[in-house]
Amino acid sequence: MLVKAEVQQIKQRYGIIGNAPGLNRAIDVALQVAPTDLSVLITGESGVGKESFPQIIHQNSPRKHGQYIAVNCGAIPEGTIDSELFGHEKGSFTGALADRKGYFESTDGGTIFLDEVGELPVPTQARLLRVLETGEFIKVGSAKVLKTNVRIVAATNVDLVRAVSEGKFREDLYYRLSTVPVRVPPLRERVDDIMLLFRKFAGDCADKYRMPSIRIESEEARQILLAYRWPGNVRELKNITERISIIEESRDISPEILSTYLPEIYAEKLPVLLTSGRERRTFNNEREILYQVLFDLRNDVNELRKLVQEIMSGQLPPVAEESFARPLHTAVPVEEAVPVEEAGFSLEEAEKDMIRKALERHAGKRRNAAADLGISERTLYRKLKEYGLE
Repeated sequence: MLVKAEVQQIKQRYGIIGNAPGLNRAIDVALQVAPTDLSVLITGESGVGKESFPQIIHQNSPRKHGQYIAVNCGAIPEGTIDSELFGHEKGSFTGALADRKGYFESTDGGTIFLDEVGELPVPTQARLLRVLETGEFIKVGSAKVLKTNVRIVAATNVDLVRAVSEGKFREDLYYRLSTVPVRVPPLRERVDDIMLLFRKFAGDCADKYRMPSIRIESEEARQILLAYRWPGNVRELKNITERISIIEESRDISPEILSTYLPEIYAEKLPVLLTSGRERRTFNNEREILYQVLFDLRNDVNELRKLVQEIMSGQLPPVAEESFARPLHTAVPVEEAVPVEEAGFSLEEAEKDMIRKALERHAGKRRNAAADLGISERTLYRKLKEYGLE
């Protein structure tokens, strides 16, 4: 996809690394809306870099010579946020020793960035809606209506549609704020940018602390880095890169070193694996749930078969009614289950076969095979190594 020259210039100016289509699209939309006075809602997960976009919009707008102020709505206590945003009159509350201008008054003619706008209290949301609709506001403790000419750019990592349905966010305010939505993609949707960002952060850390830059030469380590889901996005990648740079003596980061810095909070297993009751089970898709149900059902069958054999051989007295007290579909602890081979097949072999067939279907492309199996590339790589299928 051809990237506009303006988008490339913006990335250089603001230090934005990456060429993912979703990222380029977000920058392009920000540039297109900048010359207008429309409200913009920037959405994206925590750590994706949303804070650059309000500045891009402001600096490319007719308001660029006016004041720009960023307000973290989630960091201001509920009892004082109205005063911070709209100002207050002297004596309006305990501690109000003098009149005070709020952000909307002092930023008149400029741009105000409301970060974490989803954290605003509902009463404050009503005041903000009035500013958006009429440009009017009233200071705390005053009856005088004031006017302001402010461009509002908001950002949130909260699902505002869900917040509206739960009554935590005003629907009319949501539509006012999201006149033009800008979505910043998470890092897991920017896989080709991960190595670019890693090298950038490693180089920056090396320059800052005057040390050789860390590097990843191994394809195995590179695949681990790419397969991780990065729940903390770009911020997490930067933190981990800096941590490795400072702590590790080796400048060539091996798969073993890298793995110790990536938490297993998104570790996955193929659905047919035996797991103990103490292990955490994650159901990432419907297929995995179905396999788990079938696995539990097979355990039930094995248990019944064993019980019938013991009764027929005289090892147990005739079955009492209490024997069936446990629900049929309660999974048997793995330690008590009849070996899987007694059921006529091996789960390990079945798993190997699933992996082989997935790789065959996708001409050996691991990323596509992992997606077909419903697991991450990192998990697939581990399984290939475990079963000697490499």
